[in-house]
Amino acid sequence: MANPAVRAWERVLSHVEAELLGGRLVPGQRLPGERALAVELNVGRSSVREAMRVLEALGLLRAQTGSGPDAGAVILARPTGGMSALMRLQVAGQGFPVADVVRTRLVLEGSAVAELAARPGAVDLTETDELLDAMDAPDLDPETFLALDAQLHLGLAQAAGNEVVAAMMSGLRDSIETYTREAVPRLESWSGTAQRLRAEHRALVQAVRDGAAELARTRVTEHIKGYYADSGLRL
Repeated sequence: MANPAVRAWERVLSHVEAELLGGRLVPGQRLPGERALAVELNVGRSSVREAMRVLEALGLLRAQTGSGPDAGAVILARPTGGMSALMRLQVAGQGFPVADVVRTRLVLEGSAVAELAARPGAVDLTETDELLDAMDAPDLDPETFLALDAQLHLGLAQAAGNEVVAAMMSGLRDSIETYTREAVPRLESWSGTAQRLRAEHRALVQAVRDGAAELARTRVTEHIKGYYADSGLRL
């Protein structure tokens, strides 16, 4: 006999996923309260809590405790499949060797930017431009800069339209942010490195806009390898 508790929390998961995919829930929006969801879906509050834990592990929401307008679960993203979630859990559980993450980035991002450049003008790069401008702020601390950097790279992979590549990049994001942040103390000069990264980002995006697929691939490869080498490590 199937466990009714399992069916109940899976019903909550299915409901939230349908709301996300249908656009009725969007990133930044708060879910209804635990009690309201339990009543609406005719399940126990324990089943709602279990579903929220799963959704948080999948990276789809962040639960916030307390009361008032800032309490409750906030939507972070729409579902993109299980691959990125599995990779995030793998990283959280035991991590990946940094060299393996870097080698994987070279394959995934080289392919993504080449695909983008093969369709110049067909993809809206407005968000990419906004991130480039945000990284130009002179008072950014390294952690914020590198978070924006990771979003830029993820955004390019998503814009390329290959859902598998995008899911893998999403799954690796935490690992990428961690190793780039931990490399900062080993850099000869953070300000000098940040200036170089800004220039490399813009050169990469320009190659994409120009339709120069192989140049874009070369630039992203050199960009990723360069930061890794600056921290004193070798592939």
